[in-house]
Amino acid sequence: MISVVIPALNEENTITHVVTLALQTPQVTEVIVVDDKSLDNTANLAVNAGAKVITSTKLGKGASMKDGVLYAQNEVIVFLDADITTYSSDTVTKLATPILNNEADFVKSYFTRQAGRVTALVAKPLLHIINPSFPPFEQPLSGMVAGRKSMLEKCDFEDGYGVDIGLLIDMYHANAVIQEVNIGTIENRMQPLEQLGKMSLEVARTILKKSKDKNFQNLETYEDIQVIRDQMEYAIKEQLLHLKKIAVFDMDNTILRNSFIQTATKVFGCNEQLLHIVTNSDNPFIRTKQIAQLLKGKNIGELTHIADSITVTPGLEALIQVLKQQGYIIGIISDSYNCITNHIKNKFGFDFTIANELEFSKSVATGEVKIPSFFLNNEQSMCKHDYCKLNALISVCNRYHVDIKNTIYIGDGENDICCVKKAGIGIAFCATHHTLDIVADYVIKEPDFTYVIPTLQ
Repeated sequence: MISVVIPALNEENTITHVVTLALQTPQVTEVIVVDDKSLDNTANLAVNAGAKVITSTKLGKGASMKDGVLYAQNEVIVFLDADITTYSSDTVTKLATPILNNEADFVKSYFTRQAGRVTALVAKPLLHIINPSFPPFEQPLSGMVAGRKSMLEKCDFEDGYGVDIGLLIDMYHANAVIQEVNIGTIENRMQPLEQLGKMSLEVARTILKKSKDKNFQNLETYEDIQVIRDQMEYAIKEQLLHLKKIAVFDMDNTILRNSFIQTATKVFGCNEQLLHIVTNSDNPFIRTKQIAQLLKGKNIGELTHIADSITVTPGLEALIQVLKQQGYIIGIISDSYNCITNHIKNKFGFDFTIANELEFSKSVATGEVKIPSFFLNNEQSMCKHDYCKLNALISVCNRYHVDIKNTIYIGDGENDICCVKKAGIGIAFCATHHTLDIVADYVIKEPDFTYVIPTLQ
């Protein structure tokens, strides 16, 4: 029998899928989600999907994995990452079968993926330098693994990014029989570039720590290690040089040809209530909260299907491709809801979104909404509005260390005026407010994003 352990932190968007996949696997008798004190609805969704949920005793993936091992009832334990929805249906079976057949004590996955810079530039070279006889694993940093509970209980689970390589080294030193299995194609979240340096440092530190009994204390080895670190730092800096520009889109009437909330209230038969709120409330905070009440009781499936029903502006994918070729970080800043902007982000490959946070309980909207602090006036604000999308644009620029002069902002409405005015290139796109055309650097009247491309030359 198999126990599946899933460490999770704020993974409400994916946890149900991963738990369901694990439970559908033959011989799996328990799925354990070790919740790392999530602030979202991860734990409740996991329970509803049929998992046992325990709270991690200490923040961090390593502690969560160890807690899961100690809680598990079966000898064969499979670990899955909670943020992946592209597992094949037989992933758990592939990982567990060599152990069930007594062909292995520990199984490491490898898979087709979109990146692996730390593996290629740090983990593999460093492992070879310190111990030339260490097996040449395809992906020593893979987090999808399986092992015997009796052996995993004796392992020292590292904190941070070093946990997966540390577990592999522990198993190797314990003379475990280790196999690698191919689990197909995985699409996981790309690590932000600023995290790659931290990742490489923690991976290298773990390899050195776990190999302290090896005789590598010589100048030549340390010079080789320094070359690896320099190579990693150079690669990161090289990438950052090409990511010093930001392009931001509004969503309603820009990416989408209609407003999400207007379309939704029309579908749900509460257009008149929306009109009453918009025409009678001048306070943006009160108005935002009142509008969210109109979505109370609607589930995430209904809302995303409505978003999918709205026509997308032609030329969007072509424009995104050109922007990425030119090294832009691309995002959405909207006064709509993050459940919708995230859906658009995932469909079209945007890098980030900022929007109001519609609250859900068991995938059903509660009618409550949180307004992120990104929108609120602060000491760095460039306008006097209490609530403004420009504050969010400034926050994004600070996050990516980009001067606001190196930004493009594309919007259509009154709420976009400040951003269009302050961005390096402000584009009024089929504007619904005449002032936007006045402050914009470029005015585009045709609802087709291919007309934006010439402005990038």
